Amino acid sequence: MPKSIAIIPARGGSKRIPKKNIKDFHGKPLIAYSIQTALKSKLFEKIVVSTDDEEIAEISKKYGAEVPFLRPKELSDDFTGTADVTKHAIDFLELKGEVYDYCCTIYATAPLLQEKYLVEGYTKLKNNDAINTFSCTSMPFPIQRTFKIDENNRCKMFWPENYMKRSQDLEEAYQDAGQFYWTKVGKNSDEVMFGKDSIPIILPRHLVQDIDTLEDWTRAEYMYSALKQNREF
Repeated sequence: MPKSIAIIPARGGSKRIPKKNIKDFHGKPLIAYSIQTALKSKLFEKIVVSTDDEEIAEISKKYGAEVPFLRPKELSDDFTGTADVTKHAIDFLELKGEVYDYCCTIYATAPLLQEKYLVEGYTKLKNNDAINTFSCTSMPFPIQRTFKIDENNRCKMFWPENYMKRSQDLEEAYQDAGQFYWTKVGKNSDEVMFGKDSIPIILPRHLVQDIDTLEDWTRAEYMYSALKQNREF
């Protein structure tokens, strides 16, 4: 029987939003939503929070996750990637004799995550030769008509040839939703996550919001309130 594990990275040193991962979000610490959604999905033998912070560890355990280690300092700076954090957790557990077939990295900042998308990601990965599945959503505006602002505070299109094209004539583009990333443990890919070895799980845009700034936080709270009113949560 295949075994799955959820790993939730949650570093303690958030700078733009202090203590972001455990800051109160509609009555609960932000990380509680990711833990509880993982639990509700019934997909995982174990839900592990990888953190360097004692307070995050205690709160995570309170909401049903396991914290079998405190993440080492060299994996807790501003430059450490999520893949390294996930690998560290998998390696740690393997040394204890725990082997998993599937791993799902879930961000601690995903209060809009719904368990049905976790299930969809797992099911599609299990039934395909892909190595990864991950959450994504469509871009709200055609990227082919975007522009940058140069050093003279003037506009410059990335693709000027698309200026007169109608939006409906341009190919739809997608972006990472920043919620979850399933992978087959032990299967390596030369591709980036957004490559041919991955299956995208497309979420509606009203369920996607990065939380990197206080403005993001406020927007996510408004979105969650609206979704709760419409009984989507």
